[in-house]
Amino acid sequence: MNQPMMPTMKRTLCCLPILLLTHCEESQSINEGVPPVPSVTEATTTSEVTDPTRAVVRITTTRQRWNPGQPWEKQPPRKRRSLGAVVEGPRVITSAEMVADATFIELETTDGLKRTAASVVAVDYEANLALLEVEGEDKDDFFEEIEVLEIAETPPAPGDPLTIIQVEDNGNSITTSGPIQSVEVVSSFLPSQYFLTYEVKASMQSAGSSFTLPVTHDGALAGLLTSYNSKDQLSDVGATEVLLRFMEDAADGEYVGFPSLGIGTSSTDDSNFREFLKLTDDVGGIYVSKVRKDGSADKAGLKVGDVITRIDSHDIDRLGYFEHERYGRLFWSHLVRGSKATGTELAIEILRDGEPQTLTVTLERQAVEDQLVPAYTFGTAPNFLIKGGMLFQELSESLLQAFGDEWETRAPLDLLDAWQNPSDYEDEAERVVFLSGVIATPATVGYEPLRNLIVEEVNGTPIRDMKSLIEAFNNPPGDGLHAIKFRDEDILIYLDEVASTAVDTQLIQRGITRLSRAE
Repeated sequence: MNQPMMPTMKRTLCCLPILLLTHCEESQSINEGVPPVPSVTEATTTSEVTDPTRAVVRITTTRQRWNPGQPWEKQPPRKRRSLGAVVEGPRVITSAEMVADATFIELETTDGLKRTAASVVAVDYEANLALLEVEGEDKDDFFEEIEVLEIAETPPAPGDPLTIIQVEDNGNSITTSGPIQSVEVVSSFLPSQYFLTYEVKASMQSAGSSFTLPVTHDGALAGLLTSYNSKDQLSDVGATEVLLRFMEDAADGEYVGFPSLGIGTSSTDDSNFREFLKLTDDVGGIYVSKVRKDGSADKAGLKVGDVITRIDSHDIDRLGYFEHERYGRLFWSHLVRGSKATGTELAIEILRDGEPQTLTVTLERQAVEDQLVPAYTFGTAPNFLIKGGMLFQELSESLLQAFGDEWETRAPLDLLDAWQNPSDYEDEAERVVFLSGVIATPATVGYEPLRNLIVEEVNGTPIRDMKSLIEAFNNPPGDGLHAIKFRDEDILIYLDEVASTAVDTQLIQRGITRLSRAE
């Protein structure tokens, strides 16, 4: 809940570089039929520049996601390939998307002569960055002839050229240069996480498949390419500032992550709204519409109804933008995520009932495990319970995304409300438990249409998470009928303990590997 009023939503681009990805069916369908576009800047081969393949390696990951509709089992394994940049350590930097739900990670030299297994040292799914290392005796041998890329100390500015590195299947490298057309705050992987991003204008070349690519500026690593739109010839590249902050955090082996303010905001450009807020014409500012309980802003005393006018000595305009000395007009969230480390202080100037105040905020990170509706669940087995054919699950953003590309409008309203307004639920629960579906069984006759209902009580016991749900069902009432009450619904249903237990036994016999998980 950092800022629901976001000027630049996740791009409707090909999620991956289409000319690079021979293995991404989703990306190919989005750009199907787009003819090749002449190169804006000529690609340069290894014979004309210092060989960039000496500082990059191939990465192959095998990943297996849990099945959102059948949480007791995993989906079939799939593979991804990318290029990673070799940095000090030596270690390898890549995108978090590459290692999400990975069961095996392999590194390979670009000449194909050496391969080795690797593990994740640090990962930030929100910033879409991951750091890998080779373990054991293979490390020195694998990196013997590989150079290390320094990270650019001075971030590039709009108009500066960036160089995108590709490697063909035969090991030859291709570098494509293009200028930074704009710098924006956008999401690259998780739809609700926004970070500084370079938009680079360049016509990519068709080369060996790759999910992400290293990008350099003046021979130093500037970021990672995370998406490419072949029609508009635009690439999104994670900004150097974010990369530097990630590497600094990971240096001590105890990665913390990027902080958040924990607020929701809206613009103040409506004249009637401004009059209500007692804002004069010479004042900008954004309206605080939500404050997350126990978040950074809440602990500093920020309240719903406050108007933020300055952050870290930067004036915030009516739409939430400020003037960055290097990048120009940026959204305010960059002053928190990307500019500051967790644990640092931030000065925020506000108007409260028309009166100016200054608050000092100690920035904290909200751990995903502390979120009512986790923003991601990579590598974590989902909690669930099957009881007599009723499937109960804990709500996560991953489950909401299973409703399709337009899940933010297509998902059930009650579930979206819990995701958008967690403060309305946090006093009652640590997780949102809901009935996601009903298998037709003798114990659930007539209940088959029920789905996507938030569970409030079972047998009179408030349900705070999956563990409490399982415990409630383990203590049936004297008449043997479990009473299930749903939140905000005039529905009370009953489930027979004897019949449901018999059904559970049959489900196990028919191949469901387990009936519950609460970890």
